[in-house]
Amino acid sequence: PSDLDIAQSIAPIPMQELSAKMGLAQEEIHYYGRYKAKVDLCVLDRLKDAPNGKYVVVTGVTPTPLGEGKTTTTVGLSQAFGKHLGCPVFTCVRQPSMGPTFGMKGGAAGGGYSQIIPMEEFNLHLTGDLHAVAIANNLLAAAIDTRMFHESTQKDEALFDRLVPRDSAGGKRRFAPVMKKRLAKLGIDPEIDGDSLTAEQKGAFARLDIDPDTIITRRVVDVNDRALRGITIGKGENEKAPRETGFDIAVASEAMAILALAQDLPDLRDRLGRAVVASSKNGDAITADDLGVGGAMTVLMKDALMPTLLQTLEGTPVFVHAGPFANIAHGNSSIVADKVALKMVGPEGFVITEAGFGADVGFEKFCDIKCRSSGLHP
Repeated sequence: PSDLDIAQSIAPIPMQELSAKMGLAQEEIHYYGRYKAKVDLCVLDRLKDAPNGKYVVVTGVTPTPLGEGKTTTTVGLSQAFGKHLGCPVFTCVRQPSMGPTFGMKGGAAGGGYSQIIPMEEFNLHLTGDLHAVAIANNLLAAAIDTRMFHESTQKDEALFDRLVPRDSAGGKRRFAPVMKKRLAKLGIDPEIDGDSLTAEQKGAFARLDIDPDTIITRRVVDVNDRALRGITIGKGENEKAPRETGFDIAVASEAMAILALAQDLPDLRDRLGRAVVASSKNGDAITADDLGVGGAMTVLMKDALMPTLLQTLEGTPVFVHAGPFANIAHGNSSIVADKVALKMVGPEGFVITEAGFGADVGFEKFCDIKCRSSGLHP
């Protein structure tokens, strides 16, 4: 039988029942229908003193265009440990991009009798994390072009007035916390009164002076659309500076790589804010926080930070979370999913994850990037 026939022949365990078996409290789980849920990171607070389980990573040779079978092996291994040997086990894998899903490779739920279900949900929208990542990235891309437009049409004083308007109460200029970061970056006292800045300081604060040739943040969409690889934007009659750019696939965005490495909400906020998007014409790095959008990106991605809970064909639990490509980023599922899973299985249990692409890419980055960031070792 086909993978689809096999996947659809098994009735998944209702998520309320599966989560209860795992010992999750109701306040630690957010249901997305009968067979999908997100697990709140507050579970880490409850289990902070619990010992970790054993950490196993599956890798393989450089894949063929149709894959190499790592997920099939990962799921089969988890089912063997959990269903047949009776060991506590958790599988942790990346969320597939819909680009490969609708392309030559197809889905990424495993194959045969080693699959993650519901297979259709797994391969498509799931709980919306990819959409959250894409819209956060595109908000950042829009902010770059908007900032360049306004800087090209206004003088320093007008820019400063719009960024730091006087409040209605006492007519004072108040800097938002993200603005204070920029002041500190410029060597200006973050607690300074807005009216005390010199004209030069106001100009340095308000004008990022982005060099359009250095912009590295591009818009994204999570399907294969070759016509968008190279485009011209800014062609509207009110635009001032058309430029050449293009779209990437959503999982190639820095926002996706950050999601996979972030360890809690403050860490996600900090990493998004520090993301470099371009350089100024003087060669200074321009970040998302310089544009003032790091907080907005975090709000858009706050629910995406929680791993999604699914199951294998034989009813063992699976975390599906994040999906950075290994040829562009580090190619591994999230740190938070692994950390939650390791606490939940206990010292006699196993967490089985996989490193994307071949051992010479994903597994090396698993060791060099993911393990160094998380402090975990397989």
